[in-house]
Amino acid sequence: LSYKINYDTKNYPILTWRWKVDHIVLKGNALKKDGDDYAARIYVVFPSFFFWKTRAINYIWANKLPRGKAVTSPFTKNSIMIAVESGESKTGQWIEEKRNVFEDFRKHFGQDPPRVGAIAIMTDTDNTGEKAVAWY
Repeated sequence: LSYKINYDTKNYPILTWRWKVDHIVLKGNALKKDGDDYAARIYVVFPSFFFWKTRAINYIWANKLPRGKAVTSPFTKNSIMIAVESGESKTGQWIEEKRNVFEDFRKHFGQDPPRVGAIAIMTDTDNTGEKAVAWY
């Protein structure tokens, strides 16, 4: 589910959301293509005139990646995965998150971000074949 939006993170750097997952994706692994599944994730998309230069930050509820750890997506170097939550300890609870998207982009891509073009939510298990339930 995505929402097209056009805004500058320099003016509005903070993204806040609430989410809850029923359980984590047990076979999920942010470092492998066949494990790139999460009970919950928030995408912030930074489009480019050239599609292949589009960048994204994915705030994920990981199963193995430690909370606070960031890795490059196993599918593209233009997408960063940041484990905002990890593991089972908070499953079944509503958790409020707050991120500075401007600073996250700058830290992981080494430059100021372009304008945001979309924000999306996603619960996916296409690579592991597991089931997941999340609320946003």
